Amino acid sequence: MLTDGRVYYGARGEQLQGFNIKDGHGLKSLAHVGIDVAVISGRRSAAVKRRCRELAIRHVVQGSRDKVRDFRALTAKLGVTPAQCAFIGDDSPDVSLLREVGLAFAVADAHPSACAAAHHVTRLGGGCGAVREVCDRLLAAHGARHGRGH
Repeated sequence: MLTDGRVYYGARGEQLQGFNIKDGHGLKSLAHVGIDVAVISGRRSAAVKRRCRELAIRHVVQGSRDKVRDFRALTAKLGVTPAQCAFIGDDSPDVSLLREVGLAFAVADAHPSACAAAHHVTRLGGGCGAVREVCDRLLAAHGARHGRGH
């Protein structure tokens, strides 16, 4: 949900995508308190790769043909259970993974099937601050569990 789902093409055919700076700050804030962040996407995008590098997101899977399989491989690598994980989805290919995690979010402009599979639907749309909204919620819960705010 780092983008609004739109892809722009430049004069030379290059793909361009926009990213919300506030979403990026939220993701950095999660890392700052020790919460691992991962991106699992069915698409391949040089822009997403670059943005993840800028945000120091170490776990990035692009071109995933099976998001649940890739998620399970990542949780095994990190030594966490699916119940300990949150996921943000926006379309029908995300439904299986939304059902797999302990805390599932769909963005406000998600496909109805993703919204139905989620525990919570954000107020904001994908690429428009929805990630920051989720990050703030996770940070608040993390602070409450550890006796400190963010």
